Amino acid sequence: MSDRSELLSIGELARRTGMAVRTIRFWSDSGVITPTTRSGGGYRLYDATAVARVELVRTLRELGLDLDSVRRVLSSRETVQDVAEAHLEALDAEIRTLQVRRAVLRWVARRGSTTEELRLMNDVARMSADERQRIIDDFVREAFAGVEEVAPGSQIAQAMRTMPATLPDYPSAEQVEAWVELADLVGDADFRARVREMAVAGAQPQQLTEYDPQEVIEHVPAAVEAGIAPESTEGQQVLHRLIDPAMTAEQRRDLAERMTTFTDRRVERYWQLLGVLNDWPNWSPRVPAFEWVIAALRA
Repeated sequence: MSDRSELLSIGELARRTGMAVRTIRFWSDSGVITPTTRSGGGYRLYDATAVARVELVRTLRELGLDLDSVRRVLSSRETVQDVAEAHLEALDAEIRTLQVRRAVLRWVARRGSTTEELRLMNDVARMSADERQRIIDDFVREAFAGVEEVAPGSQIAQAMRTMPATLPDYPSAEQVEAWVELADLVGDADFRARVREMAVAGAQPQQLTEYDPQEVIEHVPAAVEAGIAPESTEGQQVLHRLIDPAMTAEQRRDLAERMTTFTDRRVERYWQLLGVLNDWPNWSPRVPAFEWVIAALRA
């Protein structure tokens, strides 16, 4: 008898393919691996093509396809490509869900959050793109209510309006965490009030003309990194390269107060999180440099 006409018992088919007898029997009962015929005693018999069929089913199952999908492929109602594309889409959705869950759990673990906070963060992270955008829009609308877009110094409002924080269709774990943190940040009443304060102050006609912010960004980080104390002689020398040394103590305190209005680590964190979500280039924090100048002015 040739291999083509040879009939195999379910046990022999299991040995040929390395599969368990109970698995092949289950697939047979499910209509995936149908027997060629039955023996006189009613036992299932399979021809040699069943070996290749079992191996294909095993491969499809290992790729995550359910038995209904496997059955459609084997009956030629769908191609392997069709089924693979459908399952790829489902797998991508599952991965996104798992990324969200991991990000939420990591966020809660770091903060020591309560069960209620865990539920809220999970709900926020799983929102649709439109729902996420609505959170940012509501925050901007509240923080900048009444601030004209053409008002002097209103660039903060314009930037926050034109740079929406949307979670990508295929976010990285870092982007999911950034979104969770951003949603928590804009939902904080103190943060909203702080941004509101900056927006209102920035819309006023007066401007900080006593120094050049770009010079602070260029020169002060080195002093911060070197550990130079703002009140030290060396620190004051650095300060005098940024402002007029003839400024009175009262003028310095006034400048320090106005600079403080526009210096906040949480607001800077907002922009950093937007950067993660939008794949902007990394940039070093600038607030520490301005905090150093404020301390030097007050000294």
